[in-house]
Amino acid sequence: MFLYILSWVSTVIHIVFLTLSLAAGLYYLAEVVEEYTVATAKVIKYLLISTTCALIGILLFEQLPVYLVGLVLLSHGFYANLLSNFPYISLSSLSFISSCVLLVINHYFAFKYFADVYYSFQEILAYFTICLWLVPFSFFVSLSVNEYVLPTVQTTNYTSSSVIGPNSGMLISRQSKRGGILAVFDYFNQKKDDLLLRNKQF
Repeated sequence: MFLYILSWVSTVIHIVFLTLSLAAGLYYLAEVVEEYTVATAKVIKYLLISTTCALIGILLFEQLPVYLVGLVLLSHGFYANLLSNFPYISLSSLSFISSCVLLVINHYFAFKYFADVYYSFQEILAYFTICLWLVPFSFFVSLSVNEYVLPTVQTTNYTSSSVIGPNSGMLISRQSKRGGILAVFDYFNQKKDDLLLRNKQF
């Protein structure tokens, strides 16, 4: 009984470490994407080509319904349209909204099909990972790229990411705003710093 309790404790520890590792990996990927936008566009392009080839292979060698694969191919068309304007992705554009709607529809039909037809867990995971998740996840990470934000002039905020402007007594912040995943991480990091500062004051 004691060992059984320890097994549950270890499971919780594994979940915590897995969550932290996933968060750190996402943050690192978002930083890399923000710095190398041209290379990221090429990677997403090759992912689109690879997943399209995988879908064609599924049509040729597997018994999956044509409508199931066709819907994924249709969403790939919208992904390709988003890639043409990368890294500038408008969240209100028809391509972005349509790709999000098709992503939900694809998941619905995929879950419905695999609930009725038996496939091994590895095969189902392979379909979802390669055909449904890989390209949308790469765009999701790329939402942190924001080329429209220009350096802003500040007179009071002294942050580690600020540098002194030439011939002026002001500070220029290089990263005033970030979007996507990096904005979420920055928000939680700011809350953590505020909490630590409050504790030090008390």
